[in-house]
Amino acid sequence: MAAAYFPGCAVRPFGSSVNTFGKLGCDLDMFMDLDHIGKLDSHKNAGKFLVEYQVKNVPSERIATQKILSVIGECLDHFGPGCVGVQKILNARCPLVRFSHQASGFQCDLTTNNRIALKSSELLYIYGALDSRVRALVFSVRCWARAHSVTSSIPGAWITNFALTLMVIFFLQRRSPPVLPTLDFLKTLAGAEDKCIIEGNNCTFVRDLNKIKPSENTETLELLLKEFFEYFGNFAFNKNSISIRQGREQNKPDSSPLHIQNPFETSLNISRNVSQGQLQKFVDLARESAWILEQEGVDHPSPSHNQPWGLAALLVSSLASGKSSSGKKRRRPASERVKSLLESIRGPSADANADGKRTLSTQTQ
Repeated sequence: MAAAYFPGCAVRPFGSSVNTFGKLGCDLDMFMDLDHIGKLDSHKNAGKFLVEYQVKNVPSERIATQKILSVIGECLDHFGPGCVGVQKILNARCPLVRFSHQASGFQCDLTTNNRIALKSSELLYIYGALDSRVRALVFSVRCWARAHSVTSSIPGAWITNFALTLMVIFFLQRRSPPVLPTLDFLKTLAGAEDKCIIEGNNCTFVRDLNKIKPSENTETLELLLKEFFEYFGNFAFNKNSISIRQGREQNKPDSSPLHIQNPFETSLNISRNVSQGQLQKFVDLARESAWILEQEGVDHPSPSHNQPWGLAALLVSSLASGKSSSGKKRRRPASERVKSLLESIRGPSADANADGKRTLSTQTQ
């Protein structure tokens, strides 16, 4: 459909679906790449005639983007096979068209000329491939955050999964020795083929994994998870910002509760939406989770122990009872499904063992 209006354009996926940090059923983010149109031969010979494709002038690039997406959105709505629930969200900071694709079950977001987001996805792919602990730690933190409603699929004042991923990468850059290199270091390893400037932003970094020396850090995932909570439970968010480009704490350039620098558009704060209340909730949970893991390391559960332990203890921590470690009452987190899962995988009860009866229905449940 896009090629009918813009011959030579391409629609490229980015985000969680391609950076290896997405889970099954995650949204499919796409952008319509129009940059190659001008670089291709726009003149097509048709017999004795010459066909040339032109776009009318508009006051600004943003208005052009809105018009393009509006037309594509209308086409998807009226003629897109299996495309339903089409929404044209054109006044957002990054205008987009959102729709569902019935055949695949995907929730899709389409933007245009969002090439920096594509480079961000490529960078996360590189980081995820450098060390096997990276993705495991990111998924653990994301699972923990979702269980306690730190993140949400609904836009709002919550921390996003992208922000959490950058926080994990930053933390791994801060280890001694570091698990991951800084973005500035990856830039020094880049060759001429890696050079990339997008809208005046330097997006250059090495893309050949063989040029990056493996980390000498041998810390276990269990230790890294505990240290992650310990690190951010005591992080000076009131005065420091997070930047994976330099891999060190920096003075905050604004008064936002949480400041995480965009890796490429360095003047942007990707967590500008996060409120002070949501940040404090994250800090309180991080401190409690660090304490839980510290206790787990001291007191291993006995075989008869019927309480969650290890990572499961973080998902159904004392906050589930309605009170935090400080004694303040909190809203019950959405972790009932986790509790049910723990019950289902826990061994048979003492009564069941005594009777020796395990019916098929019980096993199924």
